[in-house]
Amino acid sequence: MALLFLRDLTLSFGAAPLLDHANLQIEPNERLCIVGRNGEGKSTLLKVIEGEILPDSGSRIVQDGVKIAKLQQEVPHDTTGSVFRVISDGLGEAGTLLEQFHHISHKMQTDTSDETLAEFSRLQQLVDTHNAWDLNQQVETIISKLGLPGEAEFSKLSGGMKRRVLLARALVQQPDILLLDEPTNHLDIPSIQWLEGFLKSIRCALVFITHDRAFLQALATRIVELDRGRLSNWECDYHTYLQRKAEWLEAEAKQNAEFDKKLAQEETWIRQGIKARRTRNEGRVRALEKLRLEHQARRSQQGKANLQLNTTALSGKQVIEIEHLSFSFDNRIIVTDFSGVIMRGDKVGIIGENGCGKSTFLNLILGKLQPTSGKVKLGTNLDIAYFDQHRAQLDENRTVAESVIEESDYVEIGGQRKHIIGYLGDFLFSPDRARQPVKALSGGERNRLLLARVFAKPSNLLVLDEPTNDLDVETLELLEELLLDYKGTVLIVSHDRAFLNNVVTSSIVFDAPGIVNEYVGGYDDWLRQRPDFSIEKQPKKESKPAEKPAENKAAETPANISANKGKKLSYKDQREYDALPGLIETLEQQLEALSAQVNDPAFYQQDEARVQAGLKALSDKEAELEAAFERWEVLEAMVMGL
Repeated sequence: MALLFLRDLTLSFGAAPLLDHANLQIEPNERLCIVGRNGEGKSTLLKVIEGEILPDSGSRIVQDGVKIAKLQQEVPHDTTGSVFRVISDGLGEAGTLLEQFHHISHKMQTDTSDETLAEFSRLQQLVDTHNAWDLNQQVETIISKLGLPGEAEFSKLSGGMKRRVLLARALVQQPDILLLDEPTNHLDIPSIQWLEGFLKSIRCALVFITHDRAFLQALATRIVELDRGRLSNWECDYHTYLQRKAEWLEAEAKQNAEFDKKLAQEETWIRQGIKARRTRNEGRVRALEKLRLEHQARRSQQGKANLQLNTTALSGKQVIEIEHLSFSFDNRIIVTDFSGVIMRGDKVGIIGENGCGKSTFLNLILGKLQPTSGKVKLGTNLDIAYFDQHRAQLDENRTVAESVIEESDYVEIGGQRKHIIGYLGDFLFSPDRARQPVKALSGGERNRLLLARVFAKPSNLLVLDEPTNDLDVETLELLEELLLDYKGTVLIVSHDRAFLNNVVTSSIVFDAPGIVNEYVGGYDDWLRQRPDFSIEKQPKKESKPAEKPAENKAAETPANISANKGKKLSYKDQREYDALPGLIETLEQQLEALSAQVNDPAFYQQDEARVQAGLKALSDKEAELEAAFERWEVLEAMVMGL
């Protein structure tokens, strides 16, 4: 039996209702994802499910005894106290009592005064009276299961660990329905993967909102879309939903076109001359009035952003050259002996855990910080545009329009002059919204505004530090297309695996503290190529080698040690390895030419023998390219020591 029903719900805060006769039911142990554009009302729907907001009409029915808990979207900045205390707060009054007992128990390890013993006895009696021992066990179990430091101060934890504590506070209530609003925001990739696995293991219904497509695909068993106030149910995974939704939109567009055609015909008929009006059918007139009302009530889909980048002349062919870069501060090593070259047109992803030094690395290679050793050489004719994940470029008290451009009402985009209101309209800001202060914007709107500001600046090197937070899926996909078409160079720091896979051509990865390596391709490509550092951590069984001279010790950096683990190729294999990239590029060009021939309708107008020969040539070329890739991967693994 369903845990919760929403029936014929209507809710409105303005002209168009956020919920328009919406229906929903939540089943035990399902993982339901709510999807929809920014501003459609997804977070509001979660509040309705929780009971925090009451609908204007309709009914919310919850089965007896069903508990609902929620992991809030933003980490509170004013929460203090131990991890145990924050978690036990989820249990209300009993939780406060448990926190006091937990604190006095730890105090007794160092303080056995009469006063402390008396307080311990008093609290122990209260716990007995309230029969709260089971609740104490619940808190201890969840702390252990999530690997949390019970006595640590909450306010001093990292953002990812704070999220884990807040999840524990929700779970300690043992809810039947757990609500999660953007749970992956500001988490690094290992934390997101941990969260995926953990949420799959718990036994309760999950209702969550996320724009992380990889997380959505891995977790959701059902998708509910909120579109123009209506809820539609999709019993499938995310990729299947995208295909079916595209087909549905195509059918809707066709139906609307037929409706509009009929309405236009009837409007033409009603405007005919006197003779037609004298003899017209009154039933037909009433039908026309009904058509007009239906057309007036129709809600069009929210428009898509029209993202554009303002580019300048091409930079030099070599954009950034890095030679033996090392940097450390406060006895903490950020990077050791990293070398690499970034060429014009490269799309480079920078991957690593929170706090590993990704933003510091960006500042090093852009020349904003001086390395401890090594050097960075910037190319010629560089115009840099920078997207800051903390949105420090935005002044809360300025208007949206003033935040993009200060001294004019016009921006130059693609050689064309455009008014700032029209330009902001491309980023889905209405004229009224463009005149409001930045502090009135939501998280997704602030990210779109910062993109508008950065893209208005002429550039040929685009630096994006966490650009995907709070953006809806449609805007993410448009951003991906824009970056793929961008003729300049892109540096991207992101924890969005799908975004990295779709955009970047190479990845610079913080594999371990101080060890930074470069890989071909995106996130999934790195997973296939990365070294296994767990092998290095295992104790060696062989006898301890002789002590090396001090000068040799100084030369042994973590990066050198890692690099020396690779196997030296034979002369023949090295020649083949060096030639393979050129061969693969040639094969890809040949395959593209053959595909163009086969996709030409005229190709199939030839005689059967030529058609079959062309198809066989295409198949053979695909096999040849696949074999080249496989051979390259084998040799690459030998070089990397995998």
